[in-house]
Amino acid sequence: MTEDINNEPPQEETLGHEEGHKREEKISGVFSTQAVQKVGTGTTVRKTIKKTFWYVKQLDKNIVEIQPLNMNYIPSGPKRKVSTEDFLEKFSPEPEFYISNVFPKMKELNDTVNKGEKHREKGETFSAEMEFGNALNLDEENIRANFGLGLTYLDRGDDSRANDIFERLIKLDAAFEPEHKHLFNDFGINLRKNKMYQQSVEYYERAMELTDSDENLHYNMARAYYEKEDFAGAFKSLEMALSLNPNFEEAKQFRKFLLDKNLVDESGNQASGAALPTPGKKKPKKDPSTNYSVDL
Repeated sequence: MTEDINNEPPQEETLGHEEGHKREEKISGVFSTQAVQKVGTGTTVRKTIKKTFWYVKQLDKNIVEIQPLNMNYIPSGPKRKVSTEDFLEKFSPEPEFYISNVFPKMKELNDTVNKGEKHREKGETFSAEMEFGNALNLDEENIRANFGLGLTYLDRGDDSRANDIFERLIKLDAAFEPEHKHLFNDFGINLRKNKMYQQSVEYYERAMELTDSDENLHYNMARAYYEKEDFAGAFKSLEMALSLNPNFEEAKQFRKFLLDKNLVDESGNQASGAALPTPGKKKPKKDPSTNYSVDL
């Protein structure tokens, strides 16, 4: 979020705590930076000061995380890390702006997402869609609202709209952060359950670009490959899961199933003509596709 102001002097920088406190408080809240810009040409040129607002959280003694505010005064978009030293030199606190503008909008957004999630839990998909849509009007990159809307469309079997949300989420790094793991996992599982197998594979591949050290992630990707009838891909994913956790019992059983049913050979190569059970026939009791996915 930026705001044009003319000839406004920079404000004094503070740490957000008084000297003499035994325990330092971490820097947090809304801060601003200022930059001088030239507007116009020739004899009409004039200088203005461009103020940009940031939502700030100190991660540790030496690093501060900053995120810009959008046009609705909500923290949105990519987060960046700056040194505490640079931060104290260039950023000014905006406590009044936070109280009067940012906090009310953040609360409105959170309340709207909560309403959407409650409607979805009750199966009220159209009310959920409306609330999630309202939330995205405030912040189009809000992770909870995007996941909520995507899951709502999947609940309704609206694959086309669900795919639009998939395309949006797969571009957002924040969607795969640890704080969103539960939503992330639900979405991946529901993509597979809605037979959107290719999207499910691409979704897990995107997650692995950010972290490939989670054996459960590889296991769930194996589930997606299996339903896609890419048994070699499933076998490879299970091998990766077991390399990270040799005691992963579900992965062992799944791997054994692929071998016992001659879907792959010992080297993981897909057997010629290997396929899932034909429609109308009962699946084998030990078919892993009947099990629940492992939570991430």
